Amino acid sequence: MEAKAMIPEVVLSSGHKMPMLGFGTGTVPLPPNHELIPAFIEAIKSGYRHFDTAAYYGSEEALGQAIAQALQQGLIKSRSELFVTTKLWCTDAHPGLVLPAIKSSLQRLGLEYVDLYLIHFPVRLRQGTPRGTIYGKGDILPLDIKGTWEDMEQCVKLGLAKSIGVSNFGLKKLSEVLQNATIPPAVIQVEVNAAWQQNNLIAFCKEKGIHVCGWSPLGANGAVWGSLAVMDSPILKDIALTTGNSVAQVALRWLIEQGVTPIVKSFNSVRMKENMKLFDWELSEADLEKAKEIPQYRGFKGERFVSEYGPYKTLEDLWE
Repeated sequence: MEAKAMIPEVVLSSGHKMPMLGFGTGTVPLPPNHELIPAFIEAIKSGYRHFDTAAYYGSEEALGQAIAQALQQGLIKSRSELFVTTKLWCTDAHPGLVLPAIKSSLQRLGLEYVDLYLIHFPVRLRQGTPRGTIYGKGDILPLDIKGTWEDMEQCVKLGLAKSIGVSNFGLKKLSEVLQNATIPPAVIQVEVNAAWQQNNLIAFCKEKGIHVCGWSPLGANGAVWGSLAVMDSPILKDIALTTGNSVAQVALRWLIEQGVTPIVKSFNSVRMKENMKLFDWELSEADLEKAKEIPQYRGFKGERFVSEYGPYKTLEDLWE
C-alpha cells in the first residue's frame, strides 16, 4: 500500500483535494536548515503529503529543498503528490503587496504554485515593521478585507495558488470575507483542539462549505504560548487508557471526528509515525460526550495585536 493511501483526502470547495492530516513546519526557535531538511524528508518517507508553512515561520526554503530532494530520491514521483500551504504575513496584508508576497514565497519554496494560500492573521502591519517587536503607534493598521481578498483571488486567477483561505479569523471577520468574495475561502486555519473546541466556528464553516484546519492540535507547550491542557487532560488520558491509544492519538482522532484537519508538528520520527495512526479506529459516542467536559482554554492569546493605537483595543475585538 502506498503511503499516500493511508491518509484520506477531503475535497475543498475549490474542487481540489487536501489530505486530512497536515505536517506543520513552524517552530520557535527554528532549527537550522541542515536539521529541518532531513526532518521534512523523513516526514515524506513516513507518508505525510500535506505540508504547512508560512513566510513568517522562516521554513519555506528548507521545505522547498526537502521537496526537491524527495523528487530526486524518487520518494515522490511529482510535485502534484504534495499539498503545500503557505501564508501571507501581516506586513504584506495590503492591497498591492499580496502578489509580490506570494511570488517571494514561491521563490523560497522553489515551486510554481502553492496548493493553499492563507491570510495569516486578520491584521495589517505597517510595511517594514520588524518581526517580534512590541508594536507601537502607527504599526497596526485597519485591515482592508475587501481589497486584500481581491488580491488573494488574483493569486488563484494567475495560477499561483490552487485554493485560498484565512487563518486566525473569528466569525465576524470570516463573514466579512464571505460578503466580499467571488472566490470564497476554501479553508480556515485556527487554533482548535479538545481543550479549545471552537464549536460555533466549526458549525458555521460546515454550513458555508469552508474546511477547518486545526493548528496546535495537541495544545502546544511553547515558551511563547500554549498549555498542557490537552496532553495533561485526565479525560483524554482516561480515553487513551480504555482505547489502547496514546493521548496524542486520541486528541488528533477527536479532531478528525469533528471534520477538522489537524496540523501536527513533531520532528521526532517515532512520533511522526504515531501521529498518522488515526484512520482505522473511532471514538465511541460515550468518549465524544466525555470530551465535551474538558475545560476550555485558548493557548494563543494574541496580545501583541491589541493596542490603544490600533483597530483592536481588546482581545475580544481581535477574536470576537
